[in-house]
Amino acid sequence: MKKFELARRARGGLEDIWEFDEFHRAFDQLAEMPGMGHRRRDLTNRDVLFWPVHSYLITCQPASPLRIVRVVHGRRDLKKLLRRISG
Repeated sequence: MKKFELARRARGGLEDIWEFDEFHRAFDQLAEMPGMGHRRRDLTNRDVLFWPVHSYLITCQPASPLRIVRVVHGRRDLKKLLRRISG
């Protein structure tokens, strides 16, 4: 069974990052402990958690398998980007 899946937009975010081994380690960790992360009610009321990796934020939906919905740089307009998350 897959531990995690990457949404299309999350894959697109990773393509912009040269070195993403650390992200895959974070994905594995998050999949092992799906409640790990924190909510950001200031950004969204959706059922997603956030986990930082360097200057980036992984946005995921705690499910089985864990769904990585976005990987974005922390300086981007997260509120605007998160409006586009599809269930």
